[in-house]
Amino acid sequence: MPHEHEHEHHGHHHTHAIDTAHLNKAFLWGIGLNVAFVAAEAGAGFWYDSVGLLSDAGHNLSDVISLVLALLAFRLSKIKPSDEYTYGFRKSTVLVSLLNALILLAAVGLIIAESIEKLRSPRPLEGSVIAWVAGIGILINGITACLFFTERKHDLNIRGAFLHMAADTLVSVGVVVSGLVIAGTGWYVIDPIIGLGIAVIILFSTWELLRDSVRLSLDGVPAGIDAREIQKILLDDPRVVCVHHLHIWAISTTQNALTVHLVVKNFDESEKIKHDLRHRLQAENIRHATFELELPDEHCPDSHCDTCGECEN
Repeated sequence: MPHEHEHEHHGHHHTHAIDTAHLNKAFLWGIGLNVAFVAAEAGAGFWYDSVGLLSDAGHNLSDVISLVLALLAFRLSKIKPSDEYTYGFRKSTVLVSLLNALILLAAVGLIIAESIEKLRSPRPLEGSVIAWVAGIGILINGITACLFFTERKHDLNIRGAFLHMAADTLVSVGVVVSGLVIAGTGWYVIDPIIGLGIAVIILFSTWELLRDSVRLSLDGVPAGIDAREIQKILLDDPRVVCVHHLHIWAISTTQNALTVHLVVKNFDESEKIKHDLRHRLQAENIRHATFELELPDEHCPDSHCDTCGECEN
């Protein structure tokens, strides 16, 4: 007869297999391309004494840092669990996604501050030079964004890297437009106006990343998973009387876990119950499921556990 309290930690189903080799190359190429561009842009900024180019080079440098952090988290997530870190370093992907969201928000703040300053005191700019350098930025940032395009929907950390590159591509497009307008009309005020518009767009695109990152950092239910639907799936099994003490959280930006107390009619099919429910949960992108089985007349050992009506009857 099975033990009264069964603990299982299984499930290795992938709803989407991320190409590890491709991602590793994507990060390395992205970092290399952006380091080269930052060096070139900073050099042009010093040569032409352009504050705009130098500040944009500094902004692009923050993207390099973000890519390095994302690569570090990606590598750390592959380290095997140890006695001290039983989940390994998978959570680092969540922390880096949150950090990247904050970096993006800081970048938005800098763009807004610089744009307001330019509105107050417009400065003459080398329109054609700025347009050429920003045009190269569109190419570099666009290529880097494409490297992460395929996997961006399947990993929060990759989405952060993609958003950084897409945002910078948008900024570069704005700089090219303002550079061409300035070269043709001398209307310097267009530069801060476009800057403010871009800041608003980046802010809206970053909000979802920030929200999801904070949620996962606080062990909230990952986006795309409905706790009530999961409870319904568990209760749909006729051998399950009720469900309580249900917790769903993210181990990393790609792996979700669940623990739950299941009140069952008897222990005769305990292994079959766990096997069937685990299979159903894998289809809901929950790879690690831990079940504790209890009988209807059994008192839940957890003093903080809120049992449902059926359990108490």
